[in-house]
Amino acid sequence: MTGITTDLTGRTAVVTGATRGIGRAVAEALLANGARVIGLQRSVDGGPDGDFRAVAVDLADAGSVRAAADEVLASERVDILVNNAGINIRHPFEQFPLDDFDRVMQVNLGAVVELTQRFGTPMLERGDGAIVNLASMLSFFGGFTASAYGASKGAVGQFTKSVANEWAGRGVNVNAVAPGFIATDMNTALLDDETRNRQILERIPAGRWGRPEDIAGAVLFLVSPAARYFHGAVLPVDGGYLSR
Repeated sequence: MTGITTDLTGRTAVVTGATRGIGRAVAEALLANGARVIGLQRSVDGGPDGDFRAVAVDLADAGSVRAAADEVLASERVDILVNNAGINIRHPFEQFPLDDFDRVMQVNLGAVVELTQRFGTPMLERGDGAIVNLASMLSFFGGFTASAYGASKGAVGQFTKSVANEWAGRGVNVNAVAPGFIATDMNTALLDDETRNRQILERIPAGRWGRPEDIAGAVLFLVSPAARYFHGAVLPVDGGYLSR
């Protein structure tokens, strides 16, 4: 059958937060499959080996997001966008500083909206492109002491579906991946909490925490020609957690 491939030769991808964790694994998977990768990240230092360029950005600053996108678009044709970077600041909601709440919403949602519009518009003009947003298990349920993160990731899921409805017939695939419990720096506190760690593992049919490369494989599929008929999906990659 034709078209079933993850070959990305000749394609340029933008990945936010490409220096570590899931973002780095995604960048490495795209590079390994022939793409050129531009990392939008806090520092231009670091990043995977290969055809990789780093552009500094503060995703908590809307002006910085705009400037970084403009810098990339001035010299690059972007075929793929992976909105990976995110933050989680935890407080009981009655004590949640609204500045912290706003920061989480800007990084996890505001920057995703801005970058999707700026990089997606040229894709629409060409009639070709793929965008993957990183949702979360908290796109489906609430969690504890994570009201800002849950609000932002719930919104990412609905934003993905809404934009997909508008762009699916115009050649641009918009989807999301919802990671389960992944062993990254963001989850260090959970990994170190013996009781909570055990509770999490007891609910995961696969019997282990996920690894960044587990998410990278799903992203690679969704941005590849093999996923041309995927539009508006919020794909859980969770070891079966949601099926319990």
